[in-house]
Amino acid sequence: MVCADQGEVEMLNWGLIFLVVALVAAIFGFTGAAIAAAAIAKTVFYLFLVLFLLSLLTGLGRRA
Repeated sequence: MVCADQGEVEMLNWGLIFLVVALVAAIFGFTGAAIAAAAIAKTVFYLFLVLFLLSLLTGLGRRA
């Protein structure tokens, strides 16, 4: 009987985790959910960019 050391078991665990992550990413990629998520991310990015610029201008106005 071969006894696996801790490093081999840990490596196998990481391999299984990455397999599950890859399968979930493939499901989202093949069903079109990635396109919707990208559109939402783009909208949120522009929203936070506008909010950042407004807070920057408001902060400069208070300082003067």
